[in-house]
Amino acid sequence: MEGGVNVADKAEFKECLRLTWTQPYILQLVLSAGISGLLFGYDTGVISGALLYIRDDFAAVEKSTVLRETIVSMAVAGAIVGAALGGWMNDKFGRRPSIIIADALFFGGALIMAFSPTPTVIIVGRVFVGLGVGMASMTAPLYISEASPARIRGALVSTNGLLITGGQFLAYLINLAFTKVPGTWRWMLGIAGLPALVQFILMLMLPESPRWLYRKGRKEEASEILRKIYPANEVEQEIDAMRQSVEEEVLLEGSIGEHGLIGKLRKALGSKVVRRGLMAGVIVQVAQQFVGINTVMYYSPTIVQLAGFASNNTAMALSLITSGLNAIGSVVSMFFVDRTGRRRLMLISLVGIVVWLAVLGGTFLGAAHHAPPISYVETRLFANQTQTCPEFNPSVSWSCVNCLKAASTCGFCAHQGDKASPCLALNDASRRTCRADQREFYTEGCPNNFGWLALIGLGAYIVSYSPGMGTVPWIVNSEIYPLRFRGICGGIAAVANWVSNLIVTQTFLSLTKALGTSATFFLFCGVSFLALVVVFFTVPETKGLQFEEVERMLERKDYKPWKRYQGVSDVEPAKNSEVGLTAP
Repeated sequence: MEGGVNVADKAEFKECLRLTWTQPYILQLVLSAGISGLLFGYDTGVISGALLYIRDDFAAVEKSTVLRETIVSMAVAGAIVGAALGGWMNDKFGRRPSIIIADALFFGGALIMAFSPTPTVIIVGRVFVGLGVGMASMTAPLYISEASPARIRGALVSTNGLLITGGQFLAYLINLAFTKVPGTWRWMLGIAGLPALVQFILMLMLPESPRWLYRKGRKEEASEILRKIYPANEVEQEIDAMRQSVEEEVLLEGSIGEHGLIGKLRKALGSKVVRRGLMAGVIVQVAQQFVGINTVMYYSPTIVQLAGFASNNTAMALSLITSGLNAIGSVVSMFFVDRTGRRRLMLISLVGIVVWLAVLGGTFLGAAHHAPPISYVETRLFANQTQTCPEFNPSVSWSCVNCLKAASTCGFCAHQGDKASPCLALNDASRRTCRADQREFYTEGCPNNFGWLALIGLGAYIVSYSPGMGTVPWIVNSEIYPLRFRGICGGIAAVANWVSNLIVTQTFLSLTKALGTSATFFLFCGVSFLALVVVFFTVPETKGLQFEEVERMLERKDYKPWKRYQGVSDVEPAKNSEVGLTAP
């Protein structure tokens, strides 16, 4: 409860189910705002499958790794701008209008992509979709957080993460459904406009965040919303707590003279509480991306092909498994985030991520060492029907790995899996000739006996990531800032998340080409270990603390992120109850 008795540390998921059953208006607010997470997840998942067919339709995309990365990452670039605008719009116009505008941008972007005549127009559509996703990514958790009772706030904000993973799973299902339909990728990308339209309509019928309304002087509206959210015996207590909290913040803002975005930013960074909170919030958002998750989400079918499964349909079907595991992990997070704690869940998650990225790196290393050789005899036989790889020199020993790394882009026409086979130029004629001989044409990874081990490692990586680093960073950022700076700080953290996402997304395929798949996963493993250390020493536990208690914790003179504070009050720090270290 906002400002009331602290019972959040005892909350379990059954409490969330009970309260949403007795107070269904909470569920209506959460699910309607959570569609933003569904859009986020759908866009992440759908492009990974659609990219396989965009490659087939546009030769330029097939031959250019950078163009493929750009098609994927331009949505991320748009999201950076959207998140920055979203932070300002949240404070200026409210949470609800920000979500509505995000829906309109997403819907427009989906239509542009569906009717794109060229890769350039696809990129334009991706920018519009990214703008919408960026605004929604930091607004929806904020809206849900401010409309939720504190004791189940973590579980309800986690529904946004669940809907993100659910959107990814739905995207893979839709990708599979449209594989045999003319205009395959156009349907995959265009149908994303439907949930955006649904949310647009729903948000027109829902209220603004009660805390934002109260700050804007619309006190009766805020009170009416709280009466729908809380049981009757708690309403007056919640209204009074919110009144005291907001009035204190307004008085403080008046005393420090905040005016405009630059003035608020200057005052925010001048506050020790905000600096400590912002450091933790930005670090978990950057870590969420630099552990490499969006290499899996945006390029999952491509990674499956790198593991040795050449067929588009097979790659998407197997990617569905990883997406399903991601969704299951989000459900696990909802059960444990209010019981285990935000910090502990992230640290456990990072340990698993480090282990399984090392396993993936080792698996791809073994696959590269056992890549089948290039057959000079068979390459000569195919030369009469198609073009051989220009770089191939019969006097030099080549394997499938060398063939796929060729500068002019070549493919491996596999004969009985791991047998010596020809290296051909990458074009439609080569692909048709190879498949006509009942062979598989490999363009991303080589046939090997390690593919299933790579899939197991990929699944375990997702299971480690999803319950902790997948959902918790957004929860931490919805709780760790003072209300008067929550919009601008949330915007900064969301921008940090999307910039990190852009860096990873725009470089992954290029890294696999330059370093090799194995070295790329070992690189992410090293970065994840660094993230584990940094998170341990900089991110505090916010489980069970009210917004005001989090603020008082961050301003303590003896503040240490690895200590667990419970029931933080205004008394001297020595009198506050503390328990020992929060174990990872």
